[in-house]
Amino acid sequence: MLKTYHGSCHCKVVTFEVDVDLEKGTSKCNCTFCWKQRMWTVSPDPDALRLTSGEDALGDYSKSGEWGEGHHRFCSRCGINTHAHGDIPAIGGRFLSVQLSTLNDLPVEDILAAPVSYQDGRHDDWLSTPSETRHL
Repeated sequence: MLKTYHGSCHCKVVTFEVDVDLEKGTSKCNCTFCWKQRMWTVSPDPDALRLTSGEDALGDYSKSGEWGEGHHRFCSRCGINTHAHGDIPAIGGRFLSVQLSTLNDLPVEDILAAPVSYQDGRHDDWLSTPSETRHL
């Protein structure tokens, strides 16, 4: 069921709302960026995020290459990664990914009840599950 959640960075300079259907699942990736950030994300419709404050405070770490282009957005004041967006044809084109930990009104029980999928980004095999997922 689609529900609107409210999120923010740690210092609350960057705030947003996003429409998410947790029943469609969450994801964890083993690429070096996601691993270092310990990301647990949800990927709603690319147009589902609405920034309500702090757009001028958002930093952008982007990486482009043969797979496409992705932008990891973070608060330039407190450093918290809030979301990512871009266009990567190998995973379906335009995407939005939101850090579950930034959704302030998301009950822990709802996170734990949501399905989880895993991506093997470390080996650029995004559509496959890594052989080891316990550490994610």
